[in-house]
Amino acid sequence: MNQALANIRAIGKRELVAYFSSPVAYVFLVIFLLMNGFFTFMAGGFFPRGEASLVSFFIWHPWLYLFLVPAVGMRLWAEERRLGTMELLFTMPIAPWHALVGKFVACWLFLGLALVLTFPVWITVNYLGDPDNGVILCGYIGSFLMAGAYLAITCMTSAMTRNQVISFIVSVVICLFLILCGWPPVTDLLDSSPIPQLRELVASFSVMTHFDGFGKGAVFLRSLVYFGSVIGFCLFTTGVILRTHRAG
Repeated sequence: MNQALANIRAIGKRELVAYFSSPVAYVFLVIFLLMNGFFTFMAGGFFPRGEASLVSFFIWHPWLYLFLVPAVGMRLWAEERRLGTMELLFTMPIAPWHALVGKFVACWLFLGLALVLTFPVWITVNYLGDPDNGVILCGYIGSFLMAGAYLAITCMTSAMTRNQVISFIVSVVICLFLILCGWPPVTDLLDSSPIPQLRELVASFSVMTHFDGFGKGAVFLRSLVYFGSVIGFCLFTTGVILRTHRAG
């Protein structure tokens, strides 16, 4: 067990160093922070709302992550396959799942760092009013879990191809489906369905349905199970794909 943790830590450290050794990490952080600021204070109607909350901040995260998370994660395995270093990685004395978990955790921590760097927004709302910081904390937890779910999907699509652009497009399409199946304009169309439970069934697959609870300060077990299941399923599928490449 200790050896497994050491291997995961080594792979994760290697991945984090790779991010910050190129301008990609810094460009992503700047774009993420600027877009968060714009959508919160300009497009999100922060000031017209007249309330001390970060509703206008979190409401845009499913859409921001739709493009930014796949852009960060598309290189996870596609780059390894393109450069031929995946075969070299698997010749090392580590289990494939060590590399899988190490690379995923490193990228997820990077996304968590980007989320933490939005603290000026939290400071601003506390300076202007008296918000419920417990609700804000729940929103951050939900946002972090949603980023992990998007990243796990991108990790899976990255293992399927050596082309990063294809990985990006496929992961965006899958994540977009998980948004739209719970988006009110879409679910409202299902109200006329002859199957009464169809709307609830389709909405249960959406990140919007489960993320909304966190934004309201409610942590539901079903939402934790949902995000954990998406992450677990996608990482399991990624492992199967990697073993197929290794066997081939």
